[in-house]
Amino acid sequence: MNAAAEAATPATDDSLLVRRARQGDGRAFEALYRLHVGRVHALCWRLSGGREATAQDLTQETFIRAWRKLGGFRGEAAFATWLHRVAVNVALGERRSRMRRVETALEDAPEQGTTSAQPQAMDLEAAIARLPERARTVFVLHAVEGYGHREIAALTGMAEGSSKAHMHRARGLLREMLK
Repeated sequence: MNAAAEAATPATDDSLLVRRARQGDGRAFEALYRLHVGRVHALCWRLSGGREATAQDLTQETFIRAWRKLGGFRGEAAFATWLHRVAVNVALGERRSRMRRVETALEDAPEQGTTSAQPQAMDLEAAIARLPERARTVFVLHAVEGYGHREIAALTGMAEGSSKAHMHRARGLLREMLK
């Protein structure tokens, strides 16, 4: 592969931009933001249950945290992978914080997924948003983002078997909602 073709690959672009951003180049970090904001926002949107304002806040916090922690990025994984992990950690941290503030969140969540008067043409994204919070988190991380149950357990602090159980529950609820 020649140097011009190599320079055009996203991983190489990321490497050059990361190196410049680590040296304090805000324009390089802005370029990284533009390259990755869509995927980060989509992940935050799914993890927030389709709450747009929350997804925007999580996306913004992800990039703030990434800028602050850029010096700790060792390049062992692709920048996109590292940034994805930052976004997951931000979203899960927000969830833990919200759970502490609202004691009944998990008790009320199952009722949200089973309310009556479901629209006939409910799409998958809307159905995912209606899942109970833990089932939604596991479903998004496993089915959408490709994390294994062991990784999900490590990220969320739940047992690996609990992750599998939440995935099973999410699939069953989705089947019911999408009938």
